[in-house]
Order: sequence, then structure tokens, then C-alpha cells
Amino acid sequence: MTRVWKWNRPVTVREVLEDLQKERSIAYTTVMTVLDNLHQKGWVRRQAEGRAYRYEAVSTRAAYAAALMNEAWSQSDNPAAALVAFFGMMSEEQRQALTDAVRVAQPPETGEQRRPAEQAGSAEQAGSAEQPPPTEPSVENPAATDGPHGR
Repeated sequence: MTRVWKWNRPVTVREVLEDLQKERSIAYTTVMTVLDNLHQKGWVRRQAEGRAYRYEAVSTRAAYAAALMNEAWSQSDNPAAALVAFFGMMSEEQRQALTDAVRVAQPPETGEQRRPAEQAGSAEQAGSAEQPPPTEPSVENPAATDGPHGR
């Protein structure tokens, strides 16, 4: 998934293989199996191109990260405590990005309506404060294929 998200376009097994082989030795069938598993699990869609397929991510890396956070939070027996612990692990930059995101996602408070220009400015600021997605396990590990990263 890392390669598919990074390239942000439909990819072939051969393209992923050649890129991975720059780092380590890996078999074509291993990459093909992992991409097929991701397709079966609904993480990528594929379209036939000759005798091969082109694979494309179904959702963005950001959407996947958000779904993971939501799932983990919803499974907590004390969601407030889980959030406090999570916030405690964040860097200052991550906390600022969270503050900006909450500002954009939260409607203006009643009685304190902001002008449209101010709302647009907040959205632009939040976009510029976007942090890279959290580092996730690599899909290149074919031994574990339970999620979009092969885990």
C-alpha cells in the first residue's frame, strides 16, 4: 500500500516489484499475492490491462489512518482517557495540526459568527499545517496480510 499511496496512480505488479528490488530481493509472485490479497480485502481496485492488472487504492492514506484511529478509539472502554493518553504522545507540531483540524471541522460558535473570509483562511491554514501521515507497517511484509499494509 505504501507504494500505491505514494505514487497516487494505478500501478502494476512489475512496477512495485522493480521499486522494491532497489531495496531487497523479492519475488514477482510475492508482490502479486500481496496485491491480490489487498484486492480481495477491498483495499485496492484493479483493472485488467492486457494479461496483467493495474491496482489503485480505494481510499487515501489519510482516510485509512482516520479509520484506524476511529476504530481504536471506539474499542476503548474509556474513550476520554484514551484520547488524553493519545494527546500526551503527540509532538507539538501534531497538537497544532489537531487544533487546526478541529477549528476547520467545528462549525462557528453561536453568537460569534465568523466572516466567510475568516473561514476560508482557517481552512487554508489547516491545509498548510498538514502533517505527514503516521508511519505505518510496510505492506512489503508478505507474511502478514490482514490489512492494507499487509498486517
